[in-house]
Amino acid sequence: MPIASSTATSGRLLSLLSLLQARRDWPGALLAGRLGVSERTVRRDVDRLRELGYPVQAVKGPDGGYRLEGGSRMPPLLFDEEQAVALAVALRIAVGTGAGIEEAAARALATVRQVLPARLRQRVDVLEIAAAGGAATQVDPGLLLALSSAIRATEEIRFDYESPARPAEVRPPRRVRPHHLVVRSGRWYLIGWDAAREDWRTYRVDRMRLRIPNGPRFTPRDVPGGDVAAFLSARFKGSDAGDRWPCRGEVVLDRPVADVAPFAGDGVVAEAAPGRTRLLAGSWSWAALAAGLLRFDCEIDVVGPPELRAAFAELAGRAVRSSGG
Repeated sequence: MPIASSTATSGRLLSLLSLLQARRDWPGALLAGRLGVSERTVRRDVDRLRELGYPVQAVKGPDGGYRLEGGSRMPPLLFDEEQAVALAVALRIAVGTGAGIEEAAARALATVRQVLPARLRQRVDVLEIAAAGGAATQVDPGLLLALSSAIRATEEIRFDYESPARPAEVRPPRRVRPHHLVVRSGRWYLIGWDAAREDWRTYRVDRMRLRIPNGPRFTPRDVPGGDVAAFLSARFKGSDAGDRWPCRGEVVLDRPVADVAPFAGDGVVAEAAPGRTRLLAGSWSWAALAAGLLRFDCEIDVVGPPELRAAFAELAGRAVRSSGG
């Protein structure tokens, strides 16, 4: 076969494979039209893909057609540029998730990165820095798979839960209707509905020990607000009113904005005057908010509310009592 013809055939095979991956069923006539060839050529190309290990099945029906099925072994995969970048970024994040697949994800990332064009590799490298985070807590991948299966099957689960606050306490297994698995700061969390308490609960997956079998099926429900990430963030802030701190106050710090902004967290920072900063911040309690503001080690003028003033007064009293004064 002439080189030009061979190159055209290879390019057409890649185009055909890309089309088969894009949707479930393809009528033969539609494939032929998209590729600009005859249906007979499509049949020959499908046979070539089968020889390469791709499980392309014939679809019966008035129009006939083809479908790319899952196979017993993994043939070469084809990704467009955006898919390749998305895959590389996902693998980079997986390295730090604590899902027990870090080594395999790192090797897969190295393989994908090696075959990326230079311009795409640069995009991945930039995103690598942004995706890198703190150390992850190790979780058994089998546990993650079991929880994912229970979520998809909408089956209630039973599990033992290790509570660091009460490590010696023996409790009956928890019964929860699992809804979402979420990664936050290198840890996996399960969000589920506790029917006995009639409330949503959040559990660290690394502290869970599943019991078998699973319980009965249930009807899924939406988390409050409909946003899983915002719901989890609100729970960490101790808030039942959305993703916001239950205690929020405003102060003016006797420090310049440049000294305050890097340590303000999710607070809102603005210049109040030269060398002084207005800060709107929040916390799970008034005492915690006041104590957090003291870390700036400067004079603090409380704008409000009164609860924050009272918290500073209470902390001052505690400090005096602790000093023996």
